[in-house]
Amino acid sequence: MPKTAKAKKKVSKTKTKVVSKAKPTTAKVAPKGPVKISKTYVPKDTEKYMCEKHKVYFRIRLTEWKKELIKANNEALYNGGMDDNNISADIVDQANSYIDSNVEMKAINRQIKLISEIDKALRRIREDTYGYCLDTAEPIGLKRLMARPVAKYTIAAQEKHEKEEKVHADD
Repeated sequence: MPKTAKAKKKVSKTKTKVVSKAKPTTAKVAPKGPVKISKTYVPKDTEKYMCEKHKVYFRIRLTEWKKELIKANNEALYNGGMDDNNISADIVDQANSYIDSNVEMKAINRQIKLISEIDKALRRIREDTYGYCLDTAEPIGLKRLMARPVAKYTIAAQEKHEKEEKVHADD
């Protein structure tokens, strides 16, 4: 019996030693609070690239853009279903109506793809990869992001992708 008690003591001492030897973990220090920006704020080149203010600005801009697209799509779908020309007896009116609705559906499909790109950009903001090229990891640049907030490549990388797409399209 004394051997078992000693064995238990050794085990508990070992466990204690292992715990005491564990290295302290270093956690990221969270900002003091959410970063707030004014409605007139515009990112500046003098600020650190993709600082918290930039991320908040682009998150707000992308979110508002997405809401506008969804609202426009919903209105187009609702109003498109109420078109009376589809029932017209005139074959030319029916053809025009068909073409109009086809063009409208293509526009809606493009907007749906754009909403998907906005969602991807918002995900990149959460993952801290927004504003950096997916190919080269270089900064895309504020001017480009202001013009195209869903941009995922630098201009050089985008041109390379477009050339590759053209080559594949020509095949």
